Order: sequence, then C-alpha cells, then structure tokens
Amino acid sequence: MGTHSGAVLRLSDYRELAAGRLPKPVWDYVDGGSGDERTLQHNAAAFDRYKLRPRVLVDVDKIDTRTTLFGTPLAAPIALAPIAYHRLLHPDGEVATAQGAGAAGALMVVGIFASRTLEDVAAAASGPLWLQLYWLRQRAVLEQLVERAEAAGYEAFVVTLDTPRVGQRLRDVRNEFSLPEGVAAVNIDPAVMAAAQQTTGGRPAIAAPAEASFDRTLTWADLAWLRARTRKPILVKGVLTAEDARLAVEYGVDGIVVSNHGGRQLDNAMAPIDVVEEAVRAVRSGGGSIPVLVDGGFRRGTDVFTALALGARAVFLGRPFLWGLAVDGAKGVEKVLRMAKAELQHTMTLMGTSNLAAIERTAVCP
Repeated sequence: MGTHSGAVLRLSDYRELAAGRLPKPVWDYVDGGSGDERTLQHNAAAFDRYKLRPRVLVDVDKIDTRTTLFGTPLAAPIALAPIAYHRLLHPDGEVATAQGAGAAGALMVVGIFASRTLEDVAAAASGPLWLQLYWLRQRAVLEQLVERAEAAGYEAFVVTLDTPRVGQRLRDVRNEFSLPEGVAAVNIDPAVMAAAQQTTGGRPAIAAPAEASFDRTLTWADLAWLRARTRKPILVKGVLTAEDARLAVEYGVDGIVVSNHGGRQLDNAMAPIDVVEEAVRAVRSGGGSIPVLVDGGFRRGTDVFTALALGARAVFLGRPFLWGLAVDGAKGVEKVLRMAKAELQHTMTLMGTSNLAAIERTAVCP
C-alpha cells in the first residue's frame, strides 16, 4: 500500500517544503517576527482558545462560500495579505502570485514594496487587486502611486498604520539581511531603495528604506489628504483596539483590517483573532457598518470559520501563500487558496452552516 508521507495535506505542509527550498536568510526574513517572537506565537496559539459548537440536522448538501467586498464578488472570504518582495520567493514574484490568486477567484492586496511593477501585476491578474500603502514623507510619491494604481485597475487602498518604525526583527539583524541582486521595490524611487541593498552593522539593511521614508508625524486627520485624491475605498490596517476601530469610523474610512503585522512589529501585542469581536462591536456602536477584516496566524479552515463567527467579513492569508509561491509559483499560490477554501467548506458542512450568512456568533465559544 502506498503512503501519503510526502503529500501536501494541510497548509502547514507547504511551510516545511518552502523552508527546504529557500536560503536561510530569506527563510528567516519570511518566517521571523520581532523581538522574542511572542506575538508571532500568540497569533497561531490564540485559535486554540476558541471551540466550535456544531449544529446537526441541517441541510448542508450544498455549501456556498461566496461573498462580496465593496461590490466585488469573491469565491470565498479568503484573500492574500500585502507582503513585500515576492521575488525573494520566486523569479516571477507578484506576477505569479496574481496569477495564482486569479485562478482561485481570490482578492490580492499588492504591497507598496512589490518587486514587480503595479502594471505588470495588473496585466497578469484575472482577479481583483487592491494596493497597500505605507504613508511616505514624500506625498508626491504617494499621490503618483495612487494615480498609477487607479489607471491600472486597482479597486481599493489599504493604508498600513502600525509601522512608525520597523520592528526589531532579530533574525534579520543576525543575518545582516539585505535584498539580493535583482530584487527591489520597483514601484518606489530607486534612490530610496538603494540602502536596502547594503548591510549595515546592527541593523538589517532591508529596514533602511522604511526608516528613511515613513512619515512618523501621521495622525487620523491626515487620512483626509488621501480621501481627497481617490474615490476608491480606503481601508486602514493595523487596528488592534476598539478605540481605534471607533476612530476609523469617525474619520470616514471604508474598512478596517485587524492586524499586528504578522507578529513583525510590536512584540507581545494582542493576537488579531482576539480583537475581531471588540472591533466589530466598536464599529457598530459608532454607527458604522464598515467591514472588519483580519489577518494573523490563519493556518486552517477552522481558523477562518472562527473569525467569520466573531464578525469578520473576510480573512487574509500571509505566510501560507508565500510558502506556496516558493514551492510551486502561481500553481502553489492557487493550491494554497483552494486548500483553504476546501477546509472552510468542510468546516461549514460539519458546523451545519450552508452559507456565510448562516454562521452566527453562537457557533464559537472561548
């Protein structure tokens, strides 16, 4: 009898395969977190605190995972989070990621530090694209990126707020990690990026562009500047408290991403899954109805189901799709997304929920 010892049966199986294929400094950059990596550990471990309460004798012959975000139809409430420099994982970089996402009917959020041009990614995409932005001191650069993204068909902007400076990613410091030849943030001024190619004692070079270009004076009031330049939805990413969720509603943003940057910023921060419910409540109490999305530590279909039961409209996968990209390019990304969707369908069947609207808060208990 044959065995499945080498088969990829769960998302985490891709992790092992990817770790074996990537140079150690690149793997540490992808896999690592900040400080003692407690936040990184919390993100995954937090799901163990939630138990599922399945219902029986419900017609679950057909399971429907479809949803919409800002009018865009999605095959499932599972999207790809913004991550920099996909060419570290595969020569085709974000182009391959976009191809895989489109084949799976999934949304991709392209990072401002993408290693392929916004236009090349858009040309390869058959699914919806959003663009992630860090707030740069050079607002003219930011404005130009918004204009380029709109012209290329990007449908929303996600402003990452949790990086007034880059977290202390000790693995990168130890490795003196810098971007290899041929990998760069090609949508940003090359002069800003030049520092990322050089290692500096005690600080990973890859942090240099962020340190040089991020605006630390940013406040909620500054979001009006971006609103005046686009009619597309604006989401804010990095919200970890009810207080900030309420402010997001007050300042007119169109959506919230509950996130701790994949454990790569503040160490010992809240796990996003533990914040979803308070963020949803805060939005409602502020009179808002904007969607609350979430990323951080999602590794299985039951994790996705838990977030939906707590009130999230969709979840973002981060590292798992990078593992797929490293292992099998566009096909690997597509397989990761299809596996996550299949696991969600399986969970919904066993939970007695035939569609997303049937997933209620009572489906999970802490």
